Amino acid sequence: MAAETLRLPGSGSSTPCNFNGSQRRPTQFLGLPSPRASISVSSSLSHFLGSSARFGLHSSKFSTSRQQRERRRNLSVFAMAADEAKRTVPLKDYRNIGIMAHIDAGKTTTTERILYYTGRNYKIGEVHEGTATMDWMEQEQERGITITSAATTTFWNKHRINIIDTPGHVDFTLEVERALRVLDSAICLFDSVAGVEPQSETVWRQADKYGVPRICFVNKMDRLGANFFRTRDMIVTNLGAKPLVIQIPIGAEDSFKGVVDLVKMKAIVWSGEELGAKFAYEDIPADLQELAQEYRAQMIETIVDLDDEAMEGYLEGIEPEEETIKILIRKGTIAGAFVPVLCGSAFKNKGVQPLLDAVIDYLPSPMDLPAMQGSDPENPEVTLERAATDDEPFAGLAFKIMTDSFVGIPHIREGVFREAKCRILCIECEQR
Repeated sequence: MAAETLRLPGSGSSTPCNFNGSQRRPTQFLGLPSPRASISVSSSLSHFLGSSARFGLHSSKFSTSRQQRERRRNLSVFAMAADEAKRTVPLKDYRNIGIMAHIDAGKTTTTERILYYTGRNYKIGEVHEGTATMDWMEQEQERGITITSAATTTFWNKHRINIIDTPGHVDFTLEVERALRVLDSAICLFDSVAGVEPQSETVWRQADKYGVPRICFVNKMDRLGANFFRTRDMIVTNLGAKPLVIQIPIGAEDSFKGVVDLVKMKAIVWSGEELGAKFAYEDIPADLQELAQEYRAQMIETIVDLDDEAMEGYLEGIEPEEETIKILIRKGTIAGAFVPVLCGSAFKNKGVQPLLDAVIDYLPSPMDLPAMQGSDPENPEVTLERAATDDEPFAGLAFKIMTDSFVGIPHIREGVFREAKCRILCIECEQR
């Protein structure tokens, strides 16, 4: 893929860099209702802008002098705030994730539950009612499908989670490609009835292309014909992946009521009230004890291969402690050695909170991933690197642009955007 260049003259100590198009290396996004759905650029502004910030980048189309002055004033205020801002969430506590799957696997429904349980929304939006927060386009609300990638920000256990909800229809595959280009990690959803479907295979290959770490969530365990273990086998046969089962379902179809956490070796059971907000840890049901022990043994055997000390203890009959298990699962997930597999029913409000815990425990922060590499445009033979830190020169990628006369949304890769330190060029037809 051809190199992509983002040159921002006068941006502090910024050095232009041609980034290799096959790499993806985001840091964090602005916390907007659809923060990454537009134009990408940056790093240290997102922590204070909240959910209503907007950045006027365009457009000369309606360029009255009054509007120009207003845009300049807004830009000045924005830049001064960025200059004085201090990060409220450490970068190590960021998770930049996408949610991807075949159409109707439950991506938007899962995202809506995430927003509800994290306190981002006060009520649950439903796709079939046209009230989903992430389906903001009129066509999406009418058809009940996701057409364009939408993004939002929420918080869970003192971590900031930036989410992109991607389309599942084959006609909008490019939307997923754009999103994966700038994601740190992803949740791949599967319909427990249909298993691994064609578009799931497509987005999986796209994630492989960009080396995106991911976890799997087998959804719709309440549906007639739901089969968690068949879906697990299809992940092996259809995707060529190595699934690491860290949960098994308690029941299926109408009898589905919770999951067995193989890390804690506890059953998690939802009461069915309070929209799934309340659940309890209980002893594993007697009829699942043997199966839970079998899959836990497989999990332990897989993860101890990643650590010599853990392997020595395992050979001596000593199982790793819970915290060590989490560390090793995280290590293997980031390295792509395996993909953790969880299960639940987002529509029935079961399994979403443990999924959020898995995002925090097992998926990488921007600091866990390699630095972006590229060439110096003035000396192509020189290789430059950009790590995920505010101390680096400014660098960004416009991974998606939407038509809007007044609003643009930046995603900054590295460095800090400061007042009067950067020029933004707005080009339209023959005007500039």
